[in-house]
Amino acid sequence: QVQLVESGGGLVQAGGSLELSCVASGSIFRIVAMGWYRQAPGKQRELVATVTAGHSTDYLDSVKGRFTISRDNAKNAVYLQMNSLKPEDTAVYYCNTRAYTDYVKWDEYWGKGTLVTVSS
Repeated sequence: QVQLVESGGGLVQAGGSLELSCVASGSIFRIVAMGWYRQAPGKQRELVATVTAGHSTDYLDSVKGRFTISRDNAKNAVYLQMNSLKPEDTAVYYCNTRAYTDYVKWDEYWGKGTLVTVSS
């Protein structure tokens, strides 16, 4: 089993910054990709950013230029630097990974989430 633990959420004023961290642990053979999703109250969960093992990245259009995802493969960690935060960024942010636990078995794993609240 793979476990993901997020940290770094909190309350910040509009225009401020936060950095989210996620560390994966457990029976990890290889991580294919890691990413961040978010879910605002009354909204569906949406993909915010992803990063592959080769450091290729992809972003939700509304966060491009403001958020930066990065990965430390040695630490099985992924980070999300969030700048110029807006109230509409308020959500629970979830870490996600697709990982192999051996040569043939893979699965998708989720963290419990960390709350980001951006005030006006």
